[in-house]
Amino acid sequence: MKSPKYHLYLTNKEYTQVINALVGLKNELINEGRYTDAVDELLIKFSKARKKNLKVVYTY
Repeated sequence: MKSPKYHLYLTNKEYTQVINALVGLKNELINEGRYTDAVDELLIKFSKARKKNLKVVYTY
């Protein structure tokens, strides 16, 4: 059975924060001498992710 796909829509600021958090986590793992394979895969996925501009309309 396939796992469902999820779409994550981020602003440029949120995208930058995610990348910075992943790099920070990778640096912590390196300092502890642990493997960084999972974080590396996430960084690659985020860097290859397609960017889509969406117009958000707020209705009250």
